[in-house]
Amino acid sequence: MPTLRALQQSEHELVGVVTQPDKPVGRAQKITAPPIKAVLAGSKMPILQPAKIKDPQSIEGIRALAPDVIVVMAYGQILPRAVLESPKIACLNLHASLLPRWRGAAPIQAAIAAGDHETGITVMYMNEGLDTGDILLQRKIDISPNETGATLHDRLAQIALEALLESLRLLAAGSAPRIPQDKSLASYAPKLNREAGRVNWNETAEAIERKIRAYNPWPGAFSDFDNRKLKIFAASIVDLRGKPGEILRKDRELVVATSDRALSLTEVQLEGKRRMSAAELLRGLKAH
Repeated sequence: MPTLRALQQSEHELVGVVTQPDKPVGRAQKITAPPIKAVLAGSKMPILQPAKIKDPQSIEGIRALAPDVIVVMAYGQILPRAVLESPKIACLNLHASLLPRWRGAAPIQAAIAAGDHETGITVMYMNEGLDTGDILLQRKIDISPNETGATLHDRLAQIALEALLESLRLLAAGSAPRIPQDKSLASYAPKLNREAGRVNWNETAEAIERKIRAYNPWPGAFSDFDNRKLKIFAASIVDLRGKPGEILRKDRELVVATSDRALSLTEVQLEGKRRMSAAELLRGLKAH
């Protein structure tokens, strides 16, 4: 959304927007517009919402806009060759990693979980491969020791717009570079599902703590506790030892053993309850 707003306010003419179809959301399954469409509410901007981008009518709808450049960011569908070849100049993708590291669907979570010290935005020329296109430019940022998936996502969203506008300036001037990716350095961040957030206490305390931050808010780290699902939003490493998964303390703090040390769970949410500190959760359980 920050990138869309920046394009609207730039010297470039925005001729149309393609986003996902309206979908049922929440318990009430209320039909809801995607955020991009909501941002454009009230404008006369053509908005295309194809169920399948590969359908001939979807491709024709994009071609009819006669774009010089197509910009793709977190779209969620694979673009066919016919769409990639439809703009006069280029089809650009803004990817949330320093390619070729962390190609794929979940680069933000992967960078934190792996303990990377930096990441960034890559503007690349799209091809039919999975994030394999030539690089136009990159912008780097440091990953802080307390970074979460949410905070890193928002920080990358802010630098993405400058990266894109600079890329468009270079294209307009005819001086945009094309740097092939080094395939030998490629790594992959596959799409995550909810089960990916299940904590494996046989891993090290450091690895689990990184995943808890990486998976906050999606897909959310969790474990079983008191015969219910316990979501874990934050934890700190403590120098205690026990059998992996063993609860070492359960009075004023919730400490669980890992393969080497232990984790004190600091912010949690027990199934059916609100998000709270572990101390508050334990007080509530004692009261019952």
